[in-house]
Amino acid sequence: MLFNTLRYAEFFAAVFVGSWALVRFAGIWPRLVFLLLVSYGFYAAWDWRYLPLIFASSTVDFLLARAIARETRPRARRAMLIATVALNLGFLGFFKYWNFAIENVAALRALLTGEPASVGHAFRVLLPPVGISFFTFESMSYVIDVYRGELPPHRSYLRYLLFVAFFPHLVAGPIVRPRDLLPQFERAPSLTREQGGEGLFLIAIGLVKKVVLSDQLALNLVDRVFERPENYSALEVLAGVYGYAAQIYCDFSGYTDIAIGSALLLGVRFPKNFDAPYKARNLADFWRRWHISLSTWLRDYLYIPLGGNRGSELATYRNLMITMLLGGLWHGASWNFVFWGFLHGFGLAATRAFQRAVKRRGSGDGEAAARPSPLRFPLHALCVLLTFHYVCLAWIFFRVPSFSQAVLILRQIGTLTTFHPNLPPVLVALLGVALASHYVPERLYERARAGFIAAPAPVQGALLFLVAIGLHEAASAAAVPFVYFQF
Repeated sequence: MLFNTLRYAEFFAAVFVGSWALVRFAGIWPRLVFLLLVSYGFYAAWDWRYLPLIFASSTVDFLLARAIARETRPRARRAMLIATVALNLGFLGFFKYWNFAIENVAALRALLTGEPASVGHAFRVLLPPVGISFFTFESMSYVIDVYRGELPPHRSYLRYLLFVAFFPHLVAGPIVRPRDLLPQFERAPSLTREQGGEGLFLIAIGLVKKVVLSDQLALNLVDRVFERPENYSALEVLAGVYGYAAQIYCDFSGYTDIAIGSALLLGVRFPKNFDAPYKARNLADFWRRWHISLSTWLRDYLYIPLGGNRGSELATYRNLMITMLLGGLWHGASWNFVFWGFLHGFGLAATRAFQRAVKRRGSGDGEAAARPSPLRFPLHALCVLLTFHYVCLAWIFFRVPSFSQAVLILRQIGTLTTFHPNLPPVLVALLGVALASHYVPERLYERARAGFIAAPAPVQGALLFLVAIGLHEAASAAAVPFVYFQF
């Protein structure tokens, strides 16, 4: 991980210097060309063979959006929209779900014929392009917004290519909407002292989350427990489940912090993507806080077009379930991800049904409902605790390679054994810090951020140097990939 971090730091330093030098001495247009080239280079470092895919996908969507905007006939416009959705989902489906589909066909054939299930290598495709789920959703949302009349077609082909490929958010989000990012490429960039301080603060926080918390929990607890749960006590397996909840949050929110901070240093602001999700009081609140860019995308481009909550209650529950099932499948080509989506869809439907029942009951006695209850805080804490544990239950199916492994983990927790030689105090402390960070008052975080931004440059440099030393000491020899790079 340290090697990858250093390599990214070197890459970003060169991009930072080159970008602002071009702004100063050459203007906006050369800077845009430079950022597009380095973004494509960044992507090619993962696998150069997929560069034509991201270029072709962006080009087709740019041209179709312009054609849709010019067209006045509703049927023709709808046909072009269907074409762009089919192309985008076709790319996504082929590269991400083809292997999954042929494996299930082979399994079904084996079930019907009694022959062993096998899939020849000739029928398999290459590994999915990194970040395909993210840039596909971003590009597709642009065409849909133009079709809906919510966004005019963009005039600049160059800026649109950069919108899709801009490297800080290319491989793992956040999913940035065209209306938020394209206008920022239209105007001259600026970098104030405050923006620079905020960007450095976010990158440092993100690296600490990733290297110190997420990676250490993964290597020393989570990976071991999930690989061989039968070797651990119920308490240790439960700690492993909690550890994965902390790992995936610190890993993904850490990446998001680095992405937002990197973009800020280049004069671009991304939207917030996490808001202490394990403080959520119910699943609906969880999805307002977790991976905000994905949850709002699913709401605006899937749940609402399905009908949202405009129909009957049963229709609303159906729409919630479809949205979350497809959201689970978006994360990966596996029935485990689909079941993870099912758990969240079922939980969201149950949450909505409960809230409506409480609302109907409360409306009968408006005065009593308006009075503050002495049990308000304990009930809130109980709701947060129950929501967290339901999310952790769902994380088990998100993390494991098979249902049998998930059952093994749940059985091991059911043994209620409590010996814990594999939970040293340092590891427990790391887990505690990772989870407790959700409950630090927002004002303390804002005070730390504002203090760093306002500090003189030598003080900022000294603090960043201390962070670098901590990262060096915490970094493992084996690189731990970001969890969401696989999506």
